[in-house]
Amino acid sequence: MSERLERLVESALDPEQLRLYRQICEGPRAAIRSFALRDRSGSLNGPFGLMLQVPKLGQPLQDLGAALRFHTSLGDRERELLTLRAAVALDSEFEWYAHEHAGREAGLSVDDLLALKAGTYVPRDQAEERLVGLADILLAHGEVEDATYADLAGALSAEQILEVIILVGYYRTLAQMMRVFAIGSPTED
Repeated sequence: MSERLERLVESALDPEQLRLYRQICEGPRAAIRSFALRDRSGSLNGPFGLMLQVPKLGQPLQDLGAALRFHTSLGDRERELLTLRAAVALDSEFEWYAHEHAGREAGLSVDDLLALKAGTYVPRDQAEERLVGLADILLAHGEVEDATYADLAGALSAEQILEVIILVGYYRTLAQMMRVFAIGSPTED
């Protein structure tokens, strides 16, 4: 399926779109070389191009993504593990593409990545099991029973629980946007 929206190029952006474009391209994401942020024409790939369509919403969404990526208590490995878990559960081709390399850099092995993709990943310790378990519940149906919450609250801080909830919600939103507008991972030109 081809993309349903015309890709925006830098020269065609209005001032608000251009501010967001530059923030994405020149901010902390620009230092990450694990995926192509722009295509050859300069259009933003994945959800970033969609954020430009409505910058009043795209800006806070981009800010949330940057906060999740660079300013949470989750370690790099934990964050990438949960992001890749969400990518698989939500069938988000772009998020897998964008985070597979980051996952390897954060300490996930090739075997871990294969197991994540196959749905057979086994957490390496109890803390990771709780984080993954919460993400899985949220990705499946979102309802956390009292006994499950008590178990989670005994092992995770309120901050960690909220960060996982927000991370899953963020990637669910991105996956849904990309699914509706038929955006996959970039193709090699």
